[in-house]
Amino acid sequence: MTAQTDLENRYIVVGVDSSQGSRAALGWALTQARLTGAAVEAVAAWQQPATYEYSYGALPFPSPGDGIAAITEKILAETVAEVVGTAAQPVDVRIKVAHGPAAQVLLEAAAGAELLVVGSRGHGAFAGMLLGSVSQHCTQHAPCPVIVIPDAGKSTTIR
Repeated sequence: MTAQTDLENRYIVVGVDSSQGSRAALGWALTQARLTGAAVEAVAAWQQPATYEYSYGALPFPSPGDGIAAITEKILAETVAEVVGTAAQPVDVRIKVAHGPAAQVLLEAAAGAELLVVGSRGHGAFAGMLLGSVSQHCTQHAPCPVIVIPDAGKSTTIR
């Protein structure tokens, strides 16, 4: 590989779920990419909602999988456009939407990346935790260095 090829393949993966924490993570990733000449891959994950079954069969609701993926992609594109729109200098940003648990999707996307950037808390069930379950899982299992951006709107002081 040549030095030019190495530069073309450099990228930073950032998890985006439209939360304030993920917006801050995306902003940080854009700044880092600008400083290092890397591209940014903004990644969002989606999962099929649980199906409830009764003794006489499943509820007769249509499968929303394709609709959820499309909505996730639309929200991701809007979030990226909003955050990139505030950036001083352009950065190559790609978006990726994948089916699966957020931590698993991010770890798979981070294979080959320079960095994985996540917010400390997103739209998880345990919003009161200092480090969310996705960011914690990523810091423990990522194939590359991980940067966790704290939620700027909340105090992280432990009393």
